[in-house]
Amino acid sequence: MSQSIFEQGLPKTPANHVALSPLTFIERTASVYPDYPAVVHGEIRRDWGTTWERCRRLASALEKRGIQSGETVAAMLPNVPAMFEAHFGVPLAGCVLNTLNIRLDAEAIAYMLEHGEAKAILVDPEFADVIEEAVSKLANKPLIIDVADEQFMPDGRTIGELAYEALLAEGDPSYPYRLPEDEWQAISLNYTSGTTGKPKGVVYHHRGAYLNAVSNILVWAMPHHPVYLWTLPMFHCNGWCFPWTIAAAAGTNICLRKVEAKKVMDLIADEQVSHFSGAPIVLNGLVNLPAEDKRTFDHPVKVTTAGAAPPASVIAGVEKLGIDVTHVYGLTEVYGPVTSCAWRDAWDELPIEERAKIKSRQGVRYHMLEALCVADPNTLEPVPKDGETIGEILMRGNNVMKGYLKNEAATEQALEGGWYHTGDLAVWHSDGYIEIKDRSKDIIISGGENISTIEVEDAIYSHPAVEEAAVVAKPDEKWGEVPCAFVKLKVGYDEVTEQQIIDHCRAHLARFKAPKAVIFTELPKTSTGKIQKFVLREEARNQ
Repeated sequence: MSQSIFEQGLPKTPANHVALSPLTFIERTASVYPDYPAVVHGEIRRDWGTTWERCRRLASALEKRGIQSGETVAAMLPNVPAMFEAHFGVPLAGCVLNTLNIRLDAEAIAYMLEHGEAKAILVDPEFADVIEEAVSKLANKPLIIDVADEQFMPDGRTIGELAYEALLAEGDPSYPYRLPEDEWQAISLNYTSGTTGKPKGVVYHHRGAYLNAVSNILVWAMPHHPVYLWTLPMFHCNGWCFPWTIAAAAGTNICLRKVEAKKVMDLIADEQVSHFSGAPIVLNGLVNLPAEDKRTFDHPVKVTTAGAAPPASVIAGVEKLGIDVTHVYGLTEVYGPVTSCAWRDAWDELPIEERAKIKSRQGVRYHMLEALCVADPNTLEPVPKDGETIGEILMRGNNVMKGYLKNEAATEQALEGGWYHTGDLAVWHSDGYIEIKDRSKDIIISGGENISTIEVEDAIYSHPAVEEAAVVAKPDEKWGEVPCAFVKLKVGYDEVTEQQIIDHCRAHLARFKAPKAVIFTELPKTSTGKIQKFVLREEARNQ
């Protein structure tokens, strides 16, 4: 077949075709806005020019220390400046950044360091003990770099060969800016939670990181120079790609070592925070602050929330504080959020409770996600857009992972049929918006009827005494499974009974969907605020 005239004498050259990489964002911002604020952490205030120099020093120093392109550099850090710098300095050296979940134990960390073949690791003093224990289990020990943080403890215990600032001093602030040779080159490695077997190592590429970072700007209609508060862990899906997003938008990163509702509220007011992100538990904390700890804002504040379907009552409570909520949805395998409940002007006139109910849907695909559907996972046939038929959420696009590191079988299964299979069950509404009904592993099948735990949780959350709730399946001789609710009550509501919660649910749901048992307790959570339902399922089985 002869070439089209548009393919003749029109080759790709360095002048008209370059690899997409989020490294572009910080290089541009540092050259255009070098004196604009980039990072705030307590008394630390650094501009973009200084931050870019530090990132280049990091890349140079890693290279001088013998860390080669394509090798892994891990980070066991909270949301501190070094964690932000690592998102640029590590890939600038051609290396792959592995941000570790700071809540994990030594055994899990050791597995990740060994599996990812980490050659170096940045360590905060708070996690010195767990990293020391983890590294002791390894045959090939990585270079350990201590990252001091005055906000934690000025004289924190050190376990490394050198300090982070000393490492930067070894580096060249003029280290050459280089894009990867291929945008398919890995930029980061993120491990899944591993609640059913060993964690899987999700590999991101430069192209996907670039595109999802831009998507964040588009979905939020983010203006130039936003002020972004780091309530979301940067170790979680690389902070949903927001380190790269904020660099692209020439914004300010307000670092936050530990998420505490009062501190979040104070920083929003005092630092004029315009944007932040987090799981519904973060929003719930703001809603349930004592009146004397709440602040008023004279500037627009927006939040994206994901991790679990946020109850409509929580969304309504946050918006009453003057914070506009955007519900997004995604997974580690797709660089964080890739769908959002895109807002329509016609919904502005609805009562706040109705608006909140709409916002609890997962919505439509991000600009940079090629395709999204709800389908039969076996036949790949889309389900009707009737808001009732349940199918699996499938995704396709440039912001789907490269695959799972050293696990071809799992990669093939996840990407079977040319779609990424999420494992999340949802319905498709007539307007094209999707709404999750459950994880496939969380759906309750009672007497042959499917019960959405999310639907039951929404009903429980609408009770004025409830601060947190989670519903799981409890084995039942007659019905096979029945709903079992775990509830944390708000302060001052200790007299509320199990029967009152059940009766409240029966008033809002079909009777068979109401929980058959209610257990009042603290709810176990992951480091990103997700409720650990696998723990609760085990507890329900033992009741």
